[in-house]
Amino acid sequence: MNTIKRYALALGLTAIIAIPSFAQDNRSSSTSVMRKRDRNEKNEGQKPGVTQRMQSFYQDTETPESDLQWMRVIYRQLDLQKPENAPLYFPEEPTEGQESLFRIILRLLANNQVEAYEYLDGREVFTDQYRIKVKDMLDRFHILYTDAKGSTEKNPKFNIEESDVPANEVLSYYILEKWEFDSRNNRTRTNVQAICPVLHRAGDFGGEPIKYPMFWIKLDALRPYLSQQPIFIDDDNNLTKYTYDDYFQLNMYNGEIYKTRNLANKSMVQQFPDPDDLKRAQDSIQNRLESFDKKLWVPSREEIIAERERKEAQEENIVIAARDGNEEVTAQEEQQATVKETGKNSRSKKKSTKSNNKKKSKVKESKPKTTSSSAVRSVRRKK
Repeated sequence: MNTIKRYALALGLTAIIAIPSFAQDNRSSSTSVMRKRDRNEKNEGQKPGVTQRMQSFYQDTETPESDLQWMRVIYRQLDLQKPENAPLYFPEEPTEGQESLFRIILRLLANNQVEAYEYLDGREVFTDQYRIKVKDMLDRFHILYTDAKGSTEKNPKFNIEESDVPANEVLSYYILEKWEFDSRNNRTRTNVQAICPVLHRAGDFGGEPIKYPMFWIKLDALRPYLSQQPIFIDDDNNLTKYTYDDYFQLNMYNGEIYKTRNLANKSMVQQFPDPDDLKRAQDSIQNRLESFDKKLWVPSREEIIAERERKEAQEENIVIAARDGNEEVTAQEEQQATVKETGKNSRSKKKSTKSNNKKKSKVKESKPKTTSSSAVRSVRRKK
């Protein structure tokens, strides 16, 4: 560039040099302004604490229905008193970087970092029309709060004290689970679509607690934050090897089916009032879900042979068990028969001894009669 300037000065072309330098300065300033503007526009929709790259990584693109051959929507209830679901409840108070799932969800809602939707009892729609207002939700469930610094009408934020978080009352969760078979990948997968905290609160006069479903929140919106929270899974291993995101992606929970999507929008209790029928229906649905993938493919020759051998071994074990049971029954019958025979013999012996004793007593009693008669006769003879 210096050589060009020298030649230009030698030729008296200073004005020509000034024009491109001015244009170059304007171009650099304009590009820097554009870059700052683009960066600000990108950061506007970015949530604090989580980068845009993390959000795009954890955002699960839904498979279009044209590529699906089969789909089943399942509603499950996660009882936090079960050992498998206990990691969602403990610790009750935040300690050493550990906190319960509900505390994380409520903090994200209070900071306006995630969106929540109305609980519609089986007809959930995750659109802006059914998006809840956090302030109304806090007032509805009597959760104390104050307006946070920098809170505006368009971007409301709230401060909630740790002691005011009703984490000990959230004793269960509802999850929306989707089972689908993708024809492009030829595989069946299970996805947790959304999660709903459920408050268990007793009335003013005591009694059994009443369940209050609070709201639905999409799991994809929570995943970037849940992946940063390690949890304990097993008491035998105190290493936090998993996160909340792993917990749901690997289906480590133990959930009871309380509803399936149906035309009448009825729950399992409404369809099967009897507890035994309800349990059988739940087990039947779970077995169909687990065996659906196996029924799609034609088994190979080796699999057919292995299945045949397994059935033969099972039948043989049943026959052996029945034979052993019959032998035990016959042995017991023989033992009972011997006991009966011994009882009969003892009874017959007793009867014989009794009859002999009776005969002896009769003989002894007859002797005096003979003596008396002989005495009478002798007296008569003497006369």
